[in-house]
Amino acid sequence: MKLTKEKHIGKIVAEDYRTAQIFKNHKIDFCCQGNRSIETVCEEKNSSSEELIWEIEAMQQKPESTNDYKSWPLDLLADYIEKKHHRYVEESSQILMPYLAKLCKVHGENHPELFEIAGEFKKSAAELASHMKREELILFPFIRKLVKAEQENIEIVKPHFGSVENPVAMMMQDHEVEGERFRKIAELSNNYTPPEDACNTYRVSLALLNEFEKDLHLHIHLENNILFPKAIAMEKKLTS
Repeated sequence: MKLTKEKHIGKIVAEDYRTAQIFKNHKIDFCCQGNRSIETVCEEKNSSSEELIWEIEAMQQKPESTNDYKSWPLDLLADYIEKKHHRYVEESSQILMPYLAKLCKVHGENHPELFEIAGEFKKSAAELASHMKREELILFPFIRKLVKAEQENIEIVKPHFGSVENPVAMMMQDHEVEGERFRKIAELSNNYTPPEDACNTYRVSLALLNEFEKDLHLHIHLENNILFPKAIAMEKKLTS
């Protein structure tokens, strides 16, 4: 059904939490004043309701990924993980942490589990930032060197960490820690289910946490099950 300018912005966000960022970008309060229509908020902002509707519909219509990652060259896969998933973690962390801080302030008295959720996510954001930086500065550059060595049939210089298996083992251990952390967050949030007294910000925050976990699962799958094993096999082939 085509989106109309009479639809309330709170209902739009409730149906598709991704649209919350669009309203945030336009400095439109979708939480406490979510009972206003697109037409009303655009009149207040002196902006085009047609353009806002176009942005929302474009977001709602984004297709699911159908990429065959196993067929990708390893350097392309490393680039994709860095630009897609690492960037997602960085950007989403900056969105989620203020949301969770606000929830603790407003709803923490009735929902004390929010403080633990916010604390766990803050730790995750910090640990993932360090983890991704080590991948970007150490592991991924070496994987790109492996690909180049295979393509050009040249000898690979032994890295300071000995074998690619060593940083891979460290990264996989980090993945296990984050997987466990998000299992805890899911449990604390009743599997990201908002309580009856949840405002739109509460609902959006839980939905974003759920999306973050799903993206992290794909992120870890691409590394643990595709990138890392293939990099190990390629190194062994080149050094045998």
